[in-house]
Amino acid sequence: MHRYGTNPSGFLSLNEGNHYFTEPGIEGFIAYRPARRIWVQFGGPVAPPESRHELLAAFVRRAKEQRVRVIAVQLLREDAELQAAHGFHTNQFGTSFSIALPEFTLRGRAFVKTRNMVSRARRDGITVQELGRDVADEEVAGLKRQLDAIDASWLRQKGRLTREIRFFVGERTGAYQDLRRTFIARREGGTGEDDVVAYISYSPVLGNRPGWLYDLTRRRPEGARGAIEMAFALAAERMQEQGDPWLHLGLTPFIGLDPENELDSSHPSAARAIRLLAERGQSLYPAASQASFKRKWRPQLETPEYLAFPGRLRLIDVWRLMKVANLI
Repeated sequence: MHRYGTNPSGFLSLNEGNHYFTEPGIEGFIAYRPARRIWVQFGGPVAPPESRHELLAAFVRRAKEQRVRVIAVQLLREDAELQAAHGFHTNQFGTSFSIALPEFTLRGRAFVKTRNMVSRARRDGITVQELGRDVADEEVAGLKRQLDAIDASWLRQKGRLTREIRFFVGERTGAYQDLRRTFIARREGGTGEDDVVAYISYSPVLGNRPGWLYDLTRRRPEGARGAIEMAFALAAERMQEQGDPWLHLGLTPFIGLDPENELDSSHPSAARAIRLLAERGQSLYPAASQASFKRKWRPQLETPEYLAFPGRLRLIDVWRLMKVANLI
């Protein structure tokens, strides 16, 4: 990953539950997750440029031997073109957003509302701390219990049909958790048992646009207004001070769909299905509100991301993909 990872969301391929395909004699791996008769591939091959074709060919060959279909998600354009060269159809699935940190600022008229929300949180007694830097080690265990409680209350607030999304977002557990950064918003005067009102975690990003990936946000339903904005702003300013070039806001599915972004390998029926989900799928995934939050930080870079599939995109493919993401 350190040598050949190029996808800003690549760290998510290390989430618990993923499998890794390797081939003797070829350096690198392909991350995927089995879902009955489908392998959901996450991103393109993580391998030397000269080996990516060969590694993907071996992966596709293994899938055929196992009689499973490969559905690839979170592909950058070059990844989608690679999948197309191996007989896949490709369609835009959404858009990812990125902030150039050297240019990041909350000054100016565009950020008046955001500054007001941060100021309100400060007046309400909210402070922001980074775990592992601003918090004593002996406090961390208790704080993690509070984060667990926030996760549970967040899901309850979303409703009985809402489930914890997986695969496409970060996690607070796993073998590589120590590489993530977590910022918490705390209310002054709390008991130490319930004073954390929100948190944001970030994953490291390598490759040609290194920095951090904004990968998980949660808050208490009764949490102070502006706490998330306050934590986000402090994290971005700290990363900026440390010389990090980019803050990536991750993929938002079903947003920024544009026929101009489609490749020659696109499938018209799949494009229509994805647009239909974009129009009617808000109950499954709040894409519009996610995109609104990300765009209010004025990201300088919007990047189309793709999914790839062999033949035609079947209803069962979409069902299994949603199962892997724990949307249903």
